[in-house]
Amino acid sequence: MTEPTDGGEADLAPVIPLFGARSARPDDGSADGSADAAPARPVESGTADAEGWHTTWRDLRPGRPQAVPAVSTTVRDGVRFLEIEPDPADADSASATEAAEAAEARLLRALRSRSLSVSEARSRLRQDGVDAADIDAIVDRLERLGALDDAALAEQLVHVGTTRKNQGRRAIAQALSARGIGREVVDAALAELPDDDEERALEFARGKAQSLVRYDEDTALRRLVGQLGRRGFGGSLAMSAARRALEEARGGGRGVRFR
Repeated sequence: MTEPTDGGEADLAPVIPLFGARSARPDDGSADGSADAAPARPVESGTADAEGWHTTWRDLRPGRPQAVPAVSTTVRDGVRFLEIEPDPADADSASATEAAEAAEARLLRALRSRSLSVSEARSRLRQDGVDAADIDAIVDRLERLGALDDAALAEQLVHVGTTRKNQGRRAIAQALSARGIGREVVDAALAELPDDDEERALEFARGKAQSLVRYDEDTALRRLVGQLGRRGFGGSLAMSAARRALEEARGGGRGVRFR
């Protein structure tokens, strides 16, 4: 501060504005800029002033938007503590990851007792609420480990169909498709199937014919052909196998003869 001038007023040192404050300009008020100047405006935390000053709360580089975390303070024993609330998005992500891991564990337990196709595994994961990206990752991992293998499952079903159930080619193909196995894998499995439908149809018919001989000719034949059809032996193959098996069951054709 200087000594008072003739006007009785002290000449004050010029005031340098802090960051974010507006300085008075001649065109803001009077001609000499000393009267009616715009008051300085303080800068609020986390905001930008008119001259482009920013606080360090945010990274405001172009293309790099960032959310400001929710901040609160508490006072305990006279000490002020700063608390930053967790981001809900992080909690949701962690929850989704835990759900996917739990669903994968349940799927692995199911695979220990029964083979599943890739389609069946995907369906189980969807029912457990796993999202598409996690389903792809889980299935890919299990396929690489050999826990999911449609080709091996198809081979297993063909073996069961031919040795235990005496199924025909058509019934085996339907069984594979019902498990969600793709057409290409089904065709490859059927290509390895021995061409012995006639023998297996006759073997199945012989096993059923003895219980049908008590019926009349037409009833016995119709029932046996129907059973063969449900096993995947259709058309003329089923008819010829049924006729032969019933003739053998009635004593080599000495009883009722089929035309």
